[in-house]
Amino acid sequence: MNQQQESLQPPSETTACGCHYKATPRGDQELRQLQNRLKRMIGQLNGIGKMLEDNRYCGDILVQVAAVESALQAFGYLVLQDHLETCVVEQIRQGNTQVVDEALELIKKLK
Repeated sequence: MNQQQESLQPPSETTACGCHYKATPRGDQELRQLQNRLKRMIGQLNGIGKMLEDNRYCGDILVQVAAVESALQAFGYLVLQDHLETCVVEQIRQGNTQVVDEALELIKKLK
């Protein structure tokens, strides 16, 4: 399913895969920033793979692992912020306060 089709899905509707879709699509700039961050992390992971192949020093590899973990954590927080500011707010306005429990569970998973 392409991005345009995904954005047309109502927020409470799920597909056969059980996926949910945002009611408010991400803006082009936000999407581009998230994709760029993700590509950088993929590049870092590929770099770690190359370091292993080159039999690099363990400490150097661990520094890169820490950098990827930090980048992934920051990425997750950006997605969480967007989720709270859009999806959660929209659901609460529609009377669905159970979304708060879901948000708390997501926050716990990101710690």
